[in-house]
Amino acid sequence: MANTVVSLVSIALLCITIAQGRPNFEATPSSVNDHGFQIDGICQTAVVTQGYKCEEHQVQTDDGYILSLQRLPAGRSGKKADKPPVLLQHGLFCDALTWLINGPDEALAFILADNGYDVWISNTRGTKYSRGHTSLSSNDAAFWNWSWDELASYDLPAFVNYVHKNTAQNIHYVGHSLGTLMAFTAFSGGKVFNMLRSAAMLSPIAHMRQVNSPIARIFADQFVAEHLGLIGLHEFIPNGEAAAKLVEGLCTTLKIDCSNPLAFFTGPNCCLNSTKLNSFLDHGLQSTATQNLIHLSQMIRTGSIAKYDYRNPLQNGQHYGGVLPPPYDFTAMPKEFPLFLSYGGSDMLSDVNDVQLLLNDLKNHVAKKLVVLFRKEYAHVDFFMATNVKQVLYDPILSFFLVN
Repeated sequence: MANTVVSLVSIALLCITIAQGRPNFEATPSSVNDHGFQIDGICQTAVVTQGYKCEEHQVQTDDGYILSLQRLPAGRSGKKADKPPVLLQHGLFCDALTWLINGPDEALAFILADNGYDVWISNTRGTKYSRGHTSLSSNDAAFWNWSWDELASYDLPAFVNYVHKNTAQNIHYVGHSLGTLMAFTAFSGGKVFNMLRSAAMLSPIAHMRQVNSPIARIFADQFVAEHLGLIGLHEFIPNGEAAAKLVEGLCTTLKIDCSNPLAFFTGPNCCLNSTKLNSFLDHGLQSTATQNLIHLSQMIRTGSIAKYDYRNPLQNGQHYGGVLPPPYDFTAMPKEFPLFLSYGGSDMLSDVNDVQLLLNDLKNHVAKKLVVLFRKEYAHVDFFMATNVKQVLYDPILSFFLVN
């Protein structure tokens, strides 16, 4: 089986080399207004259509990326927010639509706005509406020279600083999946938490050694992302033709049902509305840097939480001053900072055993400042798209915010 998989990966990489064409997500002159904001962006396509006011904002990171940020300043009734700001951060292959796709009665962004919160939704670098840079084009290889290290050290601080400056208030934070890793990393380094009131972490990603997603495991164990980098594919487009061929081949080799590859990547989600899921997929899974996938693969293989490993002592020495990338110490997160963690028993990416290691990192956290909610039936996508997510998860989060 191992040799078959290796051969399959080699063939798939050849297909990817041939089919490197990518959709152009660059803003065209006809799709931006006089202020440089995309008029066909998240606000117009997913928020205003639901009867809410929405503002498009742009944020520039210290390393030159220009990122998209949406604000819902009022509820559906038009009543202006009278509660603190909340920043919502999506995970891998997603963007702001994560928090909007379920509609006004079930999506977290709308629920928060209707409950009086000032809602801000971020889009990390490389996603559809965050492909700007002060000097680079997204067609440049250098544009994709980043991993979650940079998302934690540049994107997240840029978003938090912008919201804090524009509201003059401390912020509640909600992250899903990679959005939790970004926050944990920033917190452990003493960043941004001083501008936050609390953080709710859904499907938390920290330790990844026990990830049991068949697709993610083969991707990591067979060094697929590293091979993609070697053939010059710096941007990974998950819904592109090349990626589809790769996943289809892996499913065939593993003898799994390719009609539902999502289940074999994220886990068997219990409670999705197929119509909403199709709308989410029609919007398009979002690109990420191949280097980001390499970094996540390193975590799965080694079980460590460390900076990106350049796999070359000289390069590591240039970046870090040593032959190995320095580790992150998640036990160093502030112990009195209010944290809400929720994880699922069917989640193949945020595995329950890996979450237990994270909880062990937090064993000295002040008990009354840590809320843990386990949902046995939930998998990775359920945490933002389940039909019962409001009652199961969002109502407890709102209660948590009220006391913090």
